[in-house]
Amino acid sequence: MPIAVPQIFKYDYVPETKENLDWADLPAIDLSKLSTPEGKAEQAQILIEAIRTKGFFYVINFGIPQEKVDRQFALGAKFYELPLEEKSKYIPDLENGEYNGYRPAGRAVLHGGVRDQTEVYNIPKFDGFHDRDHPEVIKDNIGEIEEFARSLHTNVLDPLHRLIAIALELPEEFFVDLHQYKNPSEDHLRYMMYRHFDPAQLETLSQGDGLYSLGHTDLGTLTLLFRQPVAALQIKDHKTGAWKWAKPLDGSLTVNTCDALSFLTGGYIKSTVHRVSVPPKDQNQYDRLGLLYFARPSNDLPLTTIKSPLLEREGFTQNEFEKGGHKVPTMGEFVTLKQTWQQKKRANYREREDELIAPGFKGKYHD
Repeated sequence: MPIAVPQIFKYDYVPETKENLDWADLPAIDLSKLSTPEGKAEQAQILIEAIRTKGFFYVINFGIPQEKVDRQFALGAKFYELPLEEKSKYIPDLENGEYNGYRPAGRAVLHGGVRDQTEVYNIPKFDGFHDRDHPEVIKDNIGEIEEFARSLHTNVLDPLHRLIAIALELPEEFFVDLHQYKNPSEDHLRYMMYRHFDPAQLETLSQGDGLYSLGHTDLGTLTLLFRQPVAALQIKDHKTGAWKWAKPLDGSLTVNTCDALSFLTGGYIKSTVHRVSVPPKDQNQYDRLGLLYFARPSNDLPLTTIKSPLLEREGFTQNEFEKGGHKVPTMGEFVTLKQTWQQKKRANYREREDELIAPGFKGKYHD
């Protein structure tokens, strides 16, 4: 009986920009140094300093071979070669906060009335609670995709969560336990495609802010972004407020902190503000494919400020919900509320800015 052999796809990365951009100076967390208590303590200190000042950091030596990463980019590229009619079979109820599946381009308005050209395909965590149908190119390789997604938890997220716990003077497994893979949560792997704009659209965008997406924060705990040589990600430095470009670093992940981690630490760890720019001139003719993973704690976790010796000493004992005397949402509730705000089709630029997402928390675009 013939044995099914996975199709071999190849992904060719485009050349890096030669422009002299204002790159962010980001520290790197080296996961190969966590085998000793001294190494953990050192990396925990680097990590907490990074997320308190920069909000972004690199992760290196995370033990996932580059060929496995390349393979995921290739699968993502194959998905985006499908006709729109086929991809559209997998559109969820975007208007009501569902997001697993396909989100087509054109749902947001950019500067000058230009419609966005950004497509998203989200694959939920393989926890038994998010069964979904997929197109053949995903379905035929779903075992490989699951193995890759699970490896991000064991190789990257669990070590980072331990370092955050050490920095906050909590039991080492504190955040790992909040992110148990077996528990229902809204983690997902994402293939994200920013289609390039034609010259007329680029001209219109360049007369304004020149952005694919406005400054925003993510809603989970940590976001993992695999190296993408098309420069576009810009981050807002927590200390200076300056926007800097995030440089693609070989063999790295770029990681940022998100809303849930800010809520859980009473604002001690801030949710990182970032945006996506039109690429520099020597790259703006290319489509930009992103490979990301979004980590979120269990759906039933109330987003109350945790009890930490460090947080109590520093006076970070209440988040925005608690300070206002509002009901604190669970992680699952907050995901639905913010995704609904984010994904509703917009007719105007910056539509629904400052709209109430939940009592105590408004939707914001960040300049």
